[in-house]
Amino acid sequence: MDYKYIEQLLERYWNCETSLEEEEILRTFFSQKEVPAELRRYASLFAYEHQEVRDDVLDDDFDARMMEKIGKAPQKARTISLTQHLMPLFKAAAVVAIFLTLGNAAQRAFEAPANDLDMAVIEQPATIEGKSVAMGDTLKVDTLQKAQQPEPVIIK
Repeated sequence: MDYKYIEQLLERYWNCETSLEEEEILRTFFSQKEVPAELRRYASLFAYEHQEVRDDVLDDDFDARMMEKIGKAPQKARTISLTQHLMPLFKAAAVVAIFLTLGNAAQRAFEAPANDLDMAVIEQPATIEGKSVAMGDTLKVDTLQKAQQPEPVIIK
């Protein structure tokens, strides 16, 4: 038989130019029982994957043995609740709220009151018997008619 295609694939394999499909063809070819004598020297290279059982899983006691070697007992994983996970955010928000409250209080303490009436109790002067000048002095204005003179108010 002519094994020219396999020889070409081998040449491309040594030059690192083969695709994954071509490498699979080589593995399949070399996994046969009847391989030509001149190509038999490459059979162990390509048949290795089919002969070797892949076992990438670690033993159950692997962690315990490794921890024993480094001198620590294995620790179980802790579950963290959402509240515990967000606790630093809550603390930061509380600090910001405290600073804003203190800053607002300090600002109000140092600024002058805008209206003295807000801060002081207004004392009403004692009423004096007699004619009120302020009440007789006001005008009643009607927008449709001319200004009218106020009617005198008599206080008894």
